[in-house]
Amino acid sequence: MDTNCVIVLTTIGSGTDGQSLAAVLVHERLAACVNVLPEMESTYRWKGGVESERERQVVIKTTADRVPALQARLHELHPYELPEFLVLAVGTGSEKFLEWIKASTAKTG
Repeated sequence: MDTNCVIVLTTIGSGTDGQSLAAVLVHERLAACVNVLPEMESTYRWKGGVESERERQVVIKTTADRVPALQARLHELHPYELPEFLVLAVGTGSEKFLEWIKASTAKTG
């Protein structure tokens, strides 16, 4: 079943205003909902070394059609040189919830 809905994952630094980022994405209809999760410790390889930083996971619910615009806007707003941007297809889910995602991200005008 192709729902056309996706979950996009990104991370932001713990000092970044995740709520402002979320509000922009929802206001611009690039996302139906954005969850900014509590702080976590991230360890990753970067520029030849191993780094550890406090980050927050951001979970973005949107449609596949909105991904290109979401990616472009997120790269404009994101403070990282190389922000995480992973798109996970939603295979199935509550029909009413999936319709809400589609309606909430539909272009207006």
